[in-house]
Amino acid sequence: MDDIGDLLQARHHWIGGEWRPSRGSGLFEVVDPSTEQVLGVISSATGPDVDDAVRAASRALPAWSQTPLEERLLLLERLCDVIDDSTGDFASLITQEVGAPVAISAPMHVGLALQIFRSFIALGRQLPLEERVGESLLLREPVGVVACITPWNLPLILIAQKLAPALVAGCTVVLKPSELTPFNALWLARAAHKAGYPPGTFNVVTGDGPTAGEALVQHPDVSKISFTGSTRAGRRIAALAAGTVKRVGLELGGKSANVILEDGELERAITTGVHQACFNSGQSCIAWSRILVPRSRLADAVDLAAGVASGLKVGDPHAPDTELGPLVSAAAMSRVHNYIRNGLDEGASIATGGTERPAHLPCGYYVSPTVFSGVTPEMTIAREEIFGPVVCILTYDSEEEAVAIANSTEYGLHGSVWSEDEGRALSVARRIRTGMLNINGYGFDAMAPFGGCKQSGLGRELGTAGLEEFFEIKVVQTLRA
Repeated sequence: MDDIGDLLQARHHWIGGEWRPSRGSGLFEVVDPSTEQVLGVISSATGPDVDDAVRAASRALPAWSQTPLEERLLLLERLCDVIDDSTGDFASLITQEVGAPVAISAPMHVGLALQIFRSFIALGRQLPLEERVGESLLLREPVGVVACITPWNLPLILIAQKLAPALVAGCTVVLKPSELTPFNALWLARAAHKAGYPPGTFNVVTGDGPTAGEALVQHPDVSKISFTGSTRAGRRIAALAAGTVKRVGLELGGKSANVILEDGELERAITTGVHQACFNSGQSCIAWSRILVPRSRLADAVDLAAGVASGLKVGDPHAPDTELGPLVSAAAMSRVHNYIRNGLDEGASIATGGTERPAHLPCGYYVSPTVFSGVTPEMTIAREEIFGPVVCILTYDSEEEAVAIANSTEYGLHGSVWSEDEGRALSVARRIRTGMLNINGYGFDAMAPFGGCKQSGLGRELGTAGLEEFFEIKVVQTLRA
C-alpha cells in the first residue's frame, strides 16, 4: 500500500508482514478536526483479529529475540532513514488526523519521534545484556510479546517511546493506535516493512479501547502492556492485566504546576509557561496548566498571560503561520468547553478566551486559548486535567504554600520552578512530588527517563530506565561442588 489515498480507505490491519482485511464488519470514520469532514475509514478489530496479530508476534518472537543486538540496532537505523525520507507524508497525516499545525507537525511530531528512535540506538549500545553481579551472571532477556496502546494527541512520538525500546530489547509488538488518529501508525508499519523488519515483528490492529484494546490486555500470550492515555483508562487496564499478572507500564495524566518564586523572571516564566501549556492546543499530558505566582505579582502575571495567550494565532493547521490548530474531536471540544463553564460557575474569572468559537473559523473543533484568574486549589479546573489550551493562575503567600499547592492534585508528572537562585529552585523542585521538572525554562531530553508518580502512571519510558522496562532479568549462578 504505497499511496496515502489508498491507505485512508484500506480498512486493513498489518499482521504478520501483510495487509489483512478485518474478520469483522465494524468500521470507524476518521474525521479531519479542522474541517469536520471524514478523512478516511478504518476497520474495528475483533477478538479474532487481535488473536491473529498476537499469534503472528508469538511466531516471530523466537527468531527475533535471538537476533544479535547489533542487527536489531541496524534495522532501527534503517527504519529511522525510511521515516526521515517520508517526513512529509507523516507530517501531512498528523496535520490531517490530529489537527497539528504544519509549523509543528514535521519538526516536532515527526522530528521528536525520530530523536526518540535514535536515542534507543545509542542506549542499546550502552546497556549490557550480560554482566557479572557478585557471584552471579545477570542476563537481560526480552519480556516477550508486547501490546502497545497509544493515544491520539502525539501519536508518532508516543508510539516511538514504546516501539523503539521493545524492538531493541528483542520483543515483538502488537500496536493498537487510537481510532481517532490511526493512519500514521499504519504508515509506520509500511515504513518498518520497507526497512526490512521480519514478518510478525511489528503488527498494527485498528479499533477502539473497549474491543481491540481490552482483547489485547487480556490475551494470555501478551507478556507486557505499555499504555499511554487517561488515568481512568489506565486503572481499567491495570485491573484487566492483573488477571494474567502481566507487566504493565502506564503513562497517564498530569496537572503540572509552573511555580514562579518571588525572584523568578516573571515575563519569561509566563511567556514560556503559556506557550508550553498551549502546545498542540493544550493536548499534552505534560502541560504546565497551573501557574503559581506570589500574591503580590498576580495582576502582572494575569496581564502577561492574557497577552501571550490572546496573541497566539488559532487557525487552519495547513497555514504556515498557525500556532494552534483545532482540538482532535467534537467530544474533546465539548469537554474543554464544559471545564471552562465549570470554572466560571465555581467563581474563577476569565482574563482571555472562553467558549466562543473564534470568529474567523466557521467550522472545526477550535477553542480559544483561555486564561483563568481567581482560581483556588479546590476548584475543579485546578485539580482535573482539562486537555485543552486552558491555563489557571493561582496565588500563594509562602514557599511552603506554593509547594503544597503544587502537590495538591492526584497527579505527579511534570512541572517547573523559576528563580534567580538555582539552589533555591532546586530545593523547591526536590519537594514537589513529580516525575519530571524543569528549572528556569523548558527542555526535552530523549536520553532521560519520562514518567510520573501518584496517579500519573507506573514505570518509565525513554532513557536506560525505559529500555529496562522491556527486559526480564535472569540470574544464573554456577555453584562448585
